[in-house]
Amino acid sequence: MRFGHGHLAYCTNIHPAESWDDTFLAISTHAMAVRDQVVKPGEPYAIGLRLSARAARELLEGDRLEHFKNWLLTENTYVFTINGFPYGDFHGTRVKENVFKPDWTTAERLDYTQQLFMILAAILPKGVEGSVSTLPGSHKTFGADEPAIFSNLETLAVFLDELSFETGHDFHLGLEPEPLGHFENTAETLAFFERMKAVSPDPARLLRRLGINYDACHFALQYEDARTSLGALVEAGLRISKIHLSSAISLDPREDEALQAISRFEEPVYFHQVIARSADGSLKRFIDLPDALAAHEPAVEWRVHFHIPLDAEPVAPLHSTRQQVIDVLAWRRDHPEACMHYEIETYTWGVLPETMQRPVVEQIAAEYRWVEDHA
Repeated sequence: MRFGHGHLAYCTNIHPAESWDDTFLAISTHAMAVRDQVVKPGEPYAIGLRLSARAARELLEGDRLEHFKNWLLTENTYVFTINGFPYGDFHGTRVKENVFKPDWTTAERLDYTQQLFMILAAILPKGVEGSVSTLPGSHKTFGADEPAIFSNLETLAVFLDELSFETGHDFHLGLEPEPLGHFENTAETLAFFERMKAVSPDPARLLRRLGINYDACHFALQYEDARTSLGALVEAGLRISKIHLSSAISLDPREDEALQAISRFEEPVYFHQVIARSADGSLKRFIDLPDALAAHEPAVEWRVHFHIPLDAEPVAPLHSTRQQVIDVLAWRRDHPEACMHYEIETYTWGVLPETMQRPVVEQIAAEYRWVEDHA
């Protein structure tokens, strides 16, 4: 759906689906049910598509892509962005560090991302930009070969420049800083791009085709002010490819009740990184919630990477970081053309504690209404 100068969707990574058939089933049922609650009759409806590597391959086989394109036209629905961060299984199994595999040192990641853009090129409406979001190169614990990351991203930039010229669409990749990613905050992001530009044969092309997928939850976890962070990225010439509207959990770890409450969010599927802030402002990072709970290190605040619905505050003594989303939307009002792509991304519906669960369509529709109220 239109969102000012840009577009707004929710990311379908909330629905368990690894094959194309299961992905299309989720779109044609859940996504259409959301549409009926959030758009006016006759208004075009946007889908933020998530495709696994398997689903992407299957969609490119035979006449499936043509059938999907025709279905989108029939339903007055369109896709402007694809979440290409999770390559493989994303629900019902241990995801955690596997969501960073294969990373950008590998040909597999490059090939998968090119396939996602080929799909977008076939289905994008005329005059609409196409974006794919992806991981921030690798994960800090992998000890990744950064020159290999640069090489693959340079290859992709060339590919996107050629695809944009051939199709008339503006294609761009959004690298998504995440806690303990190869780069995770504003300073590390700026430094990564400076190093990449220094070895690029065409830095202007690189900045034209590669940008940032700014996830509000992830930057809130870093205790960064949204306006300051977004301003620094734009001032450095980096493209804001897409913005994820997402919220995390915050708490005071000095309160026993808060520690007991956050322990109920511990689960085996996703990483729930914790960044603890001490009284002097210093930060300590924990790779997962159980590590933070076991450490018993002094801090005045924890922020926990657990996406919670935008419209639903957790029960006290837990709190949320949704003020970050409000600040992002305020920045958008002042910079309406700085980013065209916005996506609600609360993928954790299947692992939310029972006290926060409700029917998935109801939750997503409520998040749309919350965004509209604060836009």
